[in-house]
Amino acid sequence: MIRPTTPEDTDALRAIAAGTGVFKPTELDALVEVLDDYHDANREYGHIATTLELHGKPAGFAYYAPAAMTDRTWYLYWIAVDKTVHAKGLGTRLLHRAEADVKAAGGRLFLIETSSLPHYELTRKFYLKHGYEQGAVLRDYYADGDDMVVFRKRMN
Repeated sequence: MIRPTTPEDTDALRAIAAGTGVFKPTELDALVEVLDDYHDANREYGHIATTLELHGKPAGFAYYAPAAMTDRTWYLYWIAVDKTVHAKGLGTRLLHRAEADVKAAGGRLFLIETSSLPHYELTRKFYLKHGYEQGAVLRDYYADGDDMVVFRKRMN
């Protein structure tokens, strides 16, 4: 079941993100801040946070929002699935839910940013497999040798 994220989910979602092994400690701290801001006010600005439950417990999540000052462009900021249940289609379910929500909101373009580092290779393949195209690469964005790779998909 995919449902709206609640404040009580925050610790479990941070643990899921940490368990993937790809996020830095500062990114995990940022996730908590993003979720706190979401519950405090950002829902009112169209931000969406969803939690995928298995057996009554969070097993994955996604966070996406409209991009400010654009014509119906959206960003997928976070998507993660518990490492113990990878390769079971749960990430696909979360991504499809996000895409459906973006389309329902009249979204025109969905963007996703990720790293070029080798341990993000499966992440990049995941987006390509789901019809995203690589739209841009910003060299040395995150750090020297760590480029930002931007994926895009038209929603209409």
